[in-house]
Formats: sequence, C-alpha cells, structure tokens
Amino acid sequence: MNYRKAWRTNGFVGLLGTLAVLLIAAGAVIGTIALVANGSSPALIVVTVIAALVGLAALLTLTGLTVVSPNEAKVLQFFGRYVGSVSDAGFYLVAPLTDRRTISLRIRNFETQKLKVNDADGNPVEIAAVVVYQVVDTFKAAFAVDDYEEYVAIQSEAAVRHLATSYPYDSHKDGVISLRDGATIAEELTEELRERTERAGVEVIEARITHLAYAPEIAQAMLVRQQAAQVVAARQQIVEGAVGMVGLALDRLAEQGVVELDEERRAAMVSNLLVVLCGDRATQPVVNAGTLYG
Repeated sequence: MNYRKAWRTNGFVGLLGTLAVLLIAAGAVIGTIALVANGSSPALIVVTVIAALVGLAALLTLTGLTVVSPNEAKVLQFFGRYVGSVSDAGFYLVAPLTDRRTISLRIRNFETQKLKVNDADGNPVEIAAVVVYQVVDTFKAAFAVDDYEEYVAIQSEAAVRHLATSYPYDSHKDGVISLRDGATIAEELTEELRERTERAGVEVIEARITHLAYAPEIAQAMLVRQQAAQVVAARQQIVEGAVGMVGLALDRLAEQGVVELDEERRAAMVSNLLVVLCGDRATQPVVNAGTLYG
C-alpha cells in the first residue's frame, strides 16, 4: 500500500448540506409522528423510521468535518484501514467515522549529540552534525516506522559515526579527503542520510558537520603535531624560495661581471645567502674593511 489522496469535499458545502438534510429529516419525523398520533395510516411509521435513519446518517456525516492547517497533513484510517491523506490546507468534509492523525510537513532541523568515535587513523574525535529534513510521504511516516522523528535521529547518529570512521580527521597527503573538507563531507553525509530515511517517508534536505575536534585526551598532542607540520611546510617553502633567489643572484653577478668568484668563495656566498634568507631571526652584517679575499 502506498500514499494516496483521500476523498474530500468543501467543508462548508458539506456542513450546509448535512444541516439541511438533518432539518428535513427532523421535520419529517415530527410530522409523521403527529399524523400517526391522529390515527393516520400505519405506513407512516415506516416513513418515520426512514426519516430517523436519514437524520442519524446526517449526524454521523458531521464527524467527517476536519480542518487542515498549512504545511500539515491528515492521515485517514477507517476502522484500521488506510483510506488516504489530505495535505491541502482548508476546511473539508472527509469520510465520516475516520481516525485522523496529524503529521507536520514543515521543514525541521536538529543537531545530533557530540559523538566520540575513532577516525580512519584510529584517533578519537568528537563530532556532531545538524540535519534538515521534511516529511514527503505521509503514509510511510505514519505506518512504515513507529516514530519517524526518533527514526531520523537514530539514523543520523549512525550515519555520522560511519562517516567519522571512514575518513581521517586531517589529511597529510594531497588528494586525500578528510573530515575537515566541509563541502565534500556534507554532500556525502546528506546522500547517506537520504538513503537511510527514505523508507520513513522523509527527505533530508541538508546535513552538515557542526562540531569537529580531537578528543580532550589527545587534543594537546595533536595540536603540537599540527604546529610541527605547519612549521615544516613553511620551512620547505622558505628553502625553495631561498635556493631560487641564491641561484638568481649568482647568475646575475656572472652575467654582469660584477665580481669573479672561485669555487670556495662561491660556496661561502651561497652559505651566507642561505643563512640570511632561511634564518628565523634577523642577521647581523659584518663589514669587511679589507680586500674581497682579506
């Protein structure tokens, strides 16, 4: 059984029609009772019974009046059997004696708890995500699961745990995805949640990581590691730049014939330039007052 629209009609028209039938039936009952009391034909008793039954049916019809608010749906059951859903806002007359369950179609969001899991490298991390979702199939939301809100919450935590164990917290290699790659991780988390919650009639609109950090017991050590990695990367870039500048300086001196250096003096100049360019502190120049080789 799948989602389908329930029969409905305008509530005001149904209300006026039902009241008109009820008044006519009441008038017929009162009139026939008076005629029977005056000794009229016994056949009027049958008319009285029919009018009373029509009036009773009209009263039962009034139980089918219902109001549907915007971004809301009514799931109708007739003695346990699903007869359809009404999702258009308004005042309607539906099948009488039906049980009507209200399901919100509004966009909802919630944030998972901070979960402590091990990433792909085995490091304990704390992670949490926010999930934005909406009910799109009221039949599945009402009957496929016990409680679709609880179902989405549990499946969201399971998806976040699975995602955290599939990727490292931080990537130290080019081209390797890590949990810190926000857009990629959010897209994968959203797709996984859509697959998990489809059976509950829920569409996940967006899912994003809101909290990501190393667990407290290793946070300080990981901070030192990150700082060391940044220092190494910065030093590597500085050295690459310095080597290029030294080569350029020697080539320009040779081209313009400013000074001729033997291999020993050339090596000394390279060493001095690298010290100046790669040092993390300001260098103190030494002025040579003699000759170049003095």
